[in-house]
Amino acid sequence: MIAIILTEWLEFAVRWFHIITAIAWIGSSFYFIALDLGLKKNKSLPDGVIGEEWQVHGGGFYNIQKYSIAPPNLPKDLIWFKWESYSTWLSGFFLLAIVYYGGADIYLIDREIADINSYEAILISLVSILLGWVIYNSACKSPLGSNSNFLMLILFFFLIFLSWFYTSIFSGRAAFLHLGAITATLMTANVFFIIIPNQKIVVSDLKAGRIPDPKYGIIAKQRSTHNNYLTLPVIFFMLSNHYPLAFGSELNWVIAPLVFLLGVSIRHYFNTYHATKKKLYWTWIITFFIFALIIVLSTYKKNNETLVENIYDLERVYSLEIVELTNEVHDIISARCSMCHAREPLWDGYLNAPNGFVIESKEDIIKHAKKVYLHSAISRAMPPNNISYMEEIERFTIQYWYENKNKDD
Repeated sequence: MIAIILTEWLEFAVRWFHIITAIAWIGSSFYFIALDLGLKKNKSLPDGVIGEEWQVHGGGFYNIQKYSIAPPNLPKDLIWFKWESYSTWLSGFFLLAIVYYGGADIYLIDREIADINSYEAILISLVSILLGWVIYNSACKSPLGSNSNFLMLILFFFLIFLSWFYTSIFSGRAAFLHLGAITATLMTANVFFIIIPNQKIVVSDLKAGRIPDPKYGIIAKQRSTHNNYLTLPVIFFMLSNHYPLAFGSELNWVIAPLVFLLGVSIRHYFNTYHATKKKLYWTWIITFFIFALIIVLSTYKKNNETLVENIYDLERVYSLEIVELTNEVHDIISARCSMCHAREPLWDGYLNAPNGFVIESKEDIIKHAKKVYLHSAISRAMPPNNISYMEEIERFTIQYWYENKNKDD
């Protein structure tokens, strides 16, 4: 009992810390990209300064200048923006370990997708995240890295492969979480292995009285730009476990790469505006088109009716009145879901129903009908890993009940 309570609060504390540091990291990323793109040149700037910007905030005025490489004299107080990134990744990995590695049988594995055990799944998770960074970093350092647009295209196809791979190995929920985890790993590794070391080289040169090589700043700027374009997809994947139509759909492996395109189109609008003050409204048209496509793809699925093997089961469901269907759905939920989603759960490790979602009585089921429909009929998000063996006829019964219930209402 005490261990369960402590674990729950540990997860809450780590999740809260993760969100706080992520806000700080993403906020600083957005700020500095906007600042860099909005710099103005004028003849009165000191030597070595390529631009400046005046800003007003909180009742004060700020004059910010950027040097092409570095100032002639290194200031005593130099603020490094790195711990936001490191803290976000460390807390995120800790959260991944607590929730998905600790609860692998429920959250990480779906044996209807791949029949693997917990240890194999965790090993695949760790190795794939590491290899993701190795492949990405190698591509950036290769001749491809000199052409940013072509590099981004190659990396997009890499993300498509990752999306297919993860949805072929893990549950949809875990697949989307891993796409977020590997993206965050690329971003933090950019900071840890490229951006900060390059900045330290420049600082060391200044301390030694040498003129720093500008290539280190160019490389760091490229990785920083990549991070900027990846921030919005990371946020989506952090929140995706709340939306089964995204991760639980049959075409989830197609939806995930489109999310990256959404992030690119939105960031391109703001980055262009900060740099030129031009408002590229066409990027929003593309954004809404991609989002509409995601909606359409999320609803594509083989109708549960076509998956039911026994025609007599279908005929029996069709013959039931709404009241009888409600009783049938209640029996299904009681057998497949209520061991967790009860006021006093019977499943080991749960003191309360997950997310406070209780569906014990008929009244509970009717009240939460839409969620039951979305999670277990339209998508296969629940039961997780189909751990209670919900059958296709049962999913179809829920679907048929909800759709006809709404017609009568």
